[in-house]
Amino acid sequence: MDKSIHQRFSSKTAFLLSVLGIAIGTGNIWRFPRIVAQNGSESGAGAFIFAWVIFLLIWSIPLIIGEYAIGRKFRMGLIGAMKGATNGKLTWMGAFMAFVATAITFFYSVVVGWCIYYFFYMMSHSLPENTETAMFIWNSYQESYWPLATHTLALVVGCLAIWKGVSSIEKVNKVLIPSLLVILILCIIRALTLDGALEGINYLFTPDWSQLSNPKIWVEALTQNAWDTGAGWGLFITYAAYMKSEQGIVKNAFFTGIGNNCISLISAIVIFGTVFAILKNDMGMSETELLEVVKTSGPASTGLTFIWMPQLFAKMFGGNVLAVLFFMGLTFAGFSSLIAQLELPARVFVDFGFSRSKALLIVGIASYAFGIPSAISLDILGNQDFVWGVALILSGVFFSIVLIKYGLDKLREDENQQQNDDWKIKPIWKIIMNYLVPPIGTGLVIWFLVDAAKVDKWYDPFQSYSLMTCLVQFAIAISAFMLLNKKLNKQVKEDTKKQEAVESI
Repeated sequence: MDKSIHQRFSSKTAFLLSVLGIAIGTGNIWRFPRIVAQNGSESGAGAFIFAWVIFLLIWSIPLIIGEYAIGRKFRMGLIGAMKGATNGKLTWMGAFMAFVATAITFFYSVVVGWCIYYFFYMMSHSLPENTETAMFIWNSYQESYWPLATHTLALVVGCLAIWKGVSSIEKVNKVLIPSLLVILILCIIRALTLDGALEGINYLFTPDWSQLSNPKIWVEALTQNAWDTGAGWGLFITYAAYMKSEQGIVKNAFFTGIGNNCISLISAIVIFGTVFAILKNDMGMSETELLEVVKTSGPASTGLTFIWMPQLFAKMFGGNVLAVLFFMGLTFAGFSSLIAQLELPARVFVDFGFSRSKALLIVGIASYAFGIPSAISLDILGNQDFVWGVALILSGVFFSIVLIKYGLDKLREDENQQQNDDWKIKPIWKIIMNYLVPPIGTGLVIWFLVDAAKVDKWYDPFQSYSLMTCLVQFAIAISAFMLLNKKLNKQVKEDTKKQEAVESI
């Protein structure tokens, strides 16, 4: 058994920075502001922010607490932990969760590649002055072989970053996360000094409470928070396998979730402040027009980040420097999440008896090969983003079922109640996991599927956004893992014995 499984994060700070790296990704910087704008009214977007924070407390943090507890309890990757928690009965749920996170990695590495390209482009070229130039830059990139090259680069760097296990993971995140925070602080300082920026920030936090009567606001808020934090993906289980016993699960869960949301809010302040200052004050757009700019994302959420932001930077003093910093931060955020997504399947293969080097080789090659379609087609990338994004919510539901099967009271007693330096898991956590997470998550998945049934050709599995494309891909994955449940249990059991033998030496 590979010796990397016995590694532990060297300190509380190293662990916290690493798990923040899981939560903080490109979704905070380029997705969150767009979703806020899409769900804001003419008066403001504060109601959405309110609902989004509510779901941090009743979805994301409770699930992260559970992931930390299960991961530290069983000291294995996602599939092994799910086997241990359910005596092998629901191992297939862990396999499905692992597959969903890995399927997202296939196209997420492509997006990280975009960030890398724009970072180097901003360093070596002048900023685009108009939409035509910005679109030309984007289209020229997408129509070339560069997306495949940057996709490759992202995966190579990501695999190298975790080659030696936890020791290299924490070293990388000790650089990435503080650097990202410094970059965002510089960006927010510059944004706040722009004339008219406070109007954008005021819009961001002004609530229109009547919006809360619209179910769509709540659906979008939960979806964004789930994707924001990474709750229910299984990523925190993977890192928790390397936690020291004295590292508290509740405190870290709160710090992880709240820290993630703070980064999202900082990113939104930068975006809204910059957009309002430039488009409204300098270009004379109405508020309705400029909000449309923020909402309009283009294929695969490219518009605001890769087409409009460079133009906005071009219209401000010091814009070249800020553009480089912005895309550097975006790249760092992408890598901090990518390495966690690569570690998840790598640890699963290690649990199955592979050496770490072979596991990473398999994961890297598979991620590259299955990411090629998304690298060459934005339609395919959009389809995968939609299908496996919905599946993430299903993963959260599956994980809550696993926790209930294991025993919520048992988990509280075994993993938390005896630790004096950590916050206690309160009984409210059991109520949330029993009665809120499963029905909320199930309802959300149904909502997405019903919405997908409204499009033309909803019955066509090859449509990017349709009911059938979800059902077919979900059915293939779930049925395959259910059929393989016994085989998965056997493989993990054999490797657990090997691990015990190594530890006894």
